[in-house]
Amino acid sequence: MTMARATTTTVALCFLLSCVFSALTVDRPTLAASAPPPTASSTSSIIIDDIIRVLADTTTAARIRTDAEATAQSSTDFGTNVTVDAARPAAVFYPSCAADIAALLRASSASASPFPVSARGRGHSTQGQATAPGGVVIDMASLAGPHSATASRLAVSVDWRYIDAGGEQLWVDVLQAALAHGLTPRSWTDYLRLTVGGTLSNAGISGQAFRHGPQISNVLELDVVTGTGEVVTCSKHKDADLFHAVLGGLGQFGIITRARIPLAPAPARARWVRLLYTGAADLTADQERLIDDGRRGGALAGLMDYVEGSVLTDFQSLIGSWRSQPPSSFYSAADAAGIAALAKEAGGVLYCLEGALYYGGASDTTAADVDKGVEVLVRELRYARGFAFVQDVSYVQFLDRVSAGERKLRGEGLWDVPHPWLNLFLPRSHILDFAAGVFHGVLLHTGGAASSGGPVLVYPMNRGKWDGATSAVLPDDEDEVFYTVGILRSAVADGDLRRMEEQNAEVARFCEAAGIPCTQYLPYYATQAEWAARHFGPRRWDTFLRRKRKYDPMAILSRGQRIFSYPLA
Repeated sequence: MTMARATTTTVALCFLLSCVFSALTVDRPTLAASAPPPTASSTSSIIIDDIIRVLADTTTAARIRTDAEATAQSSTDFGTNVTVDAARPAAVFYPSCAADIAALLRASSASASPFPVSARGRGHSTQGQATAPGGVVIDMASLAGPHSATASRLAVSVDWRYIDAGGEQLWVDVLQAALAHGLTPRSWTDYLRLTVGGTLSNAGISGQAFRHGPQISNVLELDVVTGTGEVVTCSKHKDADLFHAVLGGLGQFGIITRARIPLAPAPARARWVRLLYTGAADLTADQERLIDDGRRGGALAGLMDYVEGSVLTDFQSLIGSWRSQPPSSFYSAADAAGIAALAKEAGGVLYCLEGALYYGGASDTTAADVDKGVEVLVRELRYARGFAFVQDVSYVQFLDRVSAGERKLRGEGLWDVPHPWLNLFLPRSHILDFAAGVFHGVLLHTGGAASSGGPVLVYPMNRGKWDGATSAVLPDDEDEVFYTVGILRSAVADGDLRRMEEQNAEVARFCEAAGIPCTQYLPYYATQAEWAARHFGPRRWDTFLRRKRKYDPMAILSRGQRIFSYPLA
């Protein structure tokens, strides 16, 4: 589709929608005095049905579907914890450009009863956050499809070292486009089959965040369609309030249709390191030395480019973990026997420090530099001696390591199962209390997390690398270092889902009883009161609510998050 055709189609769509809403809000006959007023949901359904009927007679009909297949697909997500019928939208919308999205949002905003609209990337939420029950789900992938109004949704500027990426683009494709010019983004998620707009609406974290900050701290500019249907290009220097609101904003203020991401010279290789520990104190102390800015870390400070960690309540989870699969196994049969013995000696819980050192390619680091770095790590870190494992892989293989695990699980029919994930941010001052109560308590004594299929991550980040003006929420604590804990499980057997959800609730109760101030990452709460009190707190809630009133006053966007409803309170 050419730009001229897309513009004409969008203008036609706007005209058709305005005609529908004029008829609905002005020319609809007055109800008899004895008739009860329509509810908000029934009115929204009538409005959407009218829009669909008008569009069906135009050339835009291919861009909206109401059939059971399309609406069912947009009613579920990676978590598969939502009932399809309860989450089913009235329609799925397939835009060719940002102007199409703007037209849809203006139509909803102008109606007497605005219908909900949610943007869907790859459906990787876990609690139905991207659903729009009774409303319209926007299929963002269609922005790069055959009817797209733009020829390319990935454009690299070598001179200025940035990439413009459509909000629907996958990070793995962003990586490949940048590498073609010897460049790379600096901050990543561990799983690259996520969309740019999706991760930027949350935060986007992984083992690089200690150095470069989350992905929301690595954005130069955004194109956003607000809840009122306004298309805005924003940055720290232009419409900064919207820019910061959208980053980490859980889809509440606008839909990201383009992001400008800074790039750096790309390495070619990664020295991938795994070290086993028998206690949380040694693991976290070493992690903090590795992420230090040089004042306390000594020879270890900044030595690794990537620092994460995991908790193992079943040594088999380390050997056969789906999440981080190298081209060949880290461990021999003899290693496996040794790890089993170490786990038994440690009382059933082991810890793994996982990291990487990048080199070669366009970077300044050489293989010799990395050899020396690994020597320092093996000498200085406090891991269980004899349990250091190293592999050398390509930079792409390391960043995209989770995809191998995905293929394995898909092949075994274990990918599309419920995922009752729990992600938390914790202050450093409480991480050992949490480890004692949860890793050695709740998870170990109720069957173990790893044995039920799923990694348990624990790693530190530096607060100073996060932009406090964004909508992301961190622990309300003065610690410069805070931890992320990800309990990322798959419910495979009968009873797993209920048991895991009960464990998650028990973790929350433990933190409250122990006075551990934790904040959910990828949060989910059932009511606005819970969001305000338990997630944001008074000060941040006031800012979040002010921004909502400004950019989405009809509460059209992302009602699946259960933060706001119409009318906006």
